Amino acid sequence: MVDLAETYSPCPFATYKIPAHQAWQLLRIFFIYRFSVACLFSGLFFFKIGPSILGYNNPVLYSETTSTYLLIAVVQGICLFLKKPSYSVQAQLQIFTDFIGLILIMHGCGGIETGIGTLLAVSVASAGLLVGGRCALGFAALATVLILAEQVYSDLTNTFERTAYTYAGMLGASFFTISLLALVLADRAEENAAIAAQQSVDIANLQQLNEYVIQHLQLGIVVLDRENHVIMMNGAALRLFNLSSKERDLHTISPELNRDYYDWFLGKPRDSTKLKIDNGSDINVRYIRLGENNNTFHMIFLEDRALSNQRVQQSKLASLGRLAASIAHEIRNPLGAISHASQLLAESPTRSEEDIRLTEIIRNHTGRVNKIIENVLQISRRKPSQTESLELVSWLERFLLEFTSENQLSTLPFKLKNKIDQAHASVDSGHLKQILDNLCNNAMKHGKGSQEGNVIEIFRKNGCFCITVEDRGPGISMENIESIFEPFFTTSNSGTGLGLYISRELAELNRASLEYQPLSGGGSCFQLCLPNAEARVIAV
Repeated sequence: MVDLAETYSPCPFATYKIPAHQAWQLLRIFFIYRFSVACLFSGLFFFKIGPSILGYNNPVLYSETTSTYLLIAVVQGICLFLKKPSYSVQAQLQIFTDFIGLILIMHGCGGIETGIGTLLAVSVASAGLLVGGRCALGFAALATVLILAEQVYSDLTNTFERTAYTYAGMLGASFFTISLLALVLADRAEENAAIAAQQSVDIANLQQLNEYVIQHLQLGIVVLDRENHVIMMNGAALRLFNLSSKERDLHTISPELNRDYYDWFLGKPRDSTKLKIDNGSDINVRYIRLGENNNTFHMIFLEDRALSNQRVQQSKLASLGRLAASIAHEIRNPLGAISHASQLLAESPTRSEEDIRLTEIIRNHTGRVNKIIENVLQISRRKPSQTESLELVSWLERFLLEFTSENQLSTLPFKLKNKIDQAHASVDSGHLKQILDNLCNNAMKHGKGSQEGNVIEIFRKNGCFCITVEDRGPGISMENIESIFEPFFTTSNSGTGLGLYISRELAELNRASLEYQPLSGGGSCFQLCLPNAEARVIAV
């Protein structure tokens, strides 16, 4: 792989840096041109098949110069292959050698009027691309000086019948013009390269962002190419089919999905369908065709119907909660009047024992109804979860101390078992405290008199962090297990039946799960599993 980060500054006065791979490639192209010119000049002269001007003025100078020029080109080609010495040294040596060689060849052929001097324009333009900066202008000046020096030498030695200072001056001016144009071209190429590099970085960042979003969606996505091979599966799709790695064949992933996909592919008119896959899950499936002609891709969206139904149920419960809160608010006023009247009746000096018993019943039940109303209002006024990365081990230690103090207990009511050193969960700390308050109060209420069986344990399970609250009480009967998380279900005369319901609602609000597990030998265990803060899922 080419290292685009490596660049060369070929000249101390260069205004830009050349990417390494591009610099060596340009130098190789310039070498091929020079080697071809050297072979052409030598071959045409020694095989007597060239034009008559080759070596016309000084055959000895011409033959020695072309031979030396070819030999130097071969040596420079070897250095270019080995990349030693450095790029800047090789580039400047090749340009300088080209100037000297072409000037001597031009003089041996008959001077500037032969037109061979125009080949120096290629070398000047190459200097602008290979070297750049004021160094390129320096090479243009050097080429101009060499042209004029050759003309002055020819004039002083009467080598040629006539001089061509005007032509030499015009040629020198063209060298400077070509050098400036090459500099402008190099600057624009540098700007385009910088823009392309920045766009490449932006595209790479956008690709990483898209991949992260797709991989962390709760919605399963499978992408197939035009040959119906799987080219991408996100994490939700892998979890839905219980796969540890991406499969290339849709039939291997799910035969049911494969059959339904081919029905859609062959033209069955539908956009979505419902399937029961081989692991027993019900899923909603949607198919989309992307691209045109030979660049067609097919995208399959997979949604667990249990999650979809859960969202619908949550919406219904939210509406029901608002209705119940409105009703509870209206009940609270007459309930307060009943409670106040019972207190006045209890203070009456003429009350009988039967009146005392009846007023006690009224106070107890109005208090219970008032607690139910407070719980209902608490549900309706619940704020959205403010999740944070919470270190559970230290938090649980502080929670137990606070719980002991709030309930005015002399000793810790639970034994904390920790199977991990650190656990960073994504959860609202206020919601977590309310859940554990409910679970711990239930464990103390229904557990045995001894607190030795009350245990809080934290451990890792399936990438999540789980907290269990255990007691050694009588447990929950099998016929009631399915109903304990329903609102207003209770087996206690003093309970409201909303504690576990609120706890599960708060857990689901934090993308956590709360489940009941009976213990062997008697007792109850409530398991709360919280998402890992380092592995978030984007819900859609």
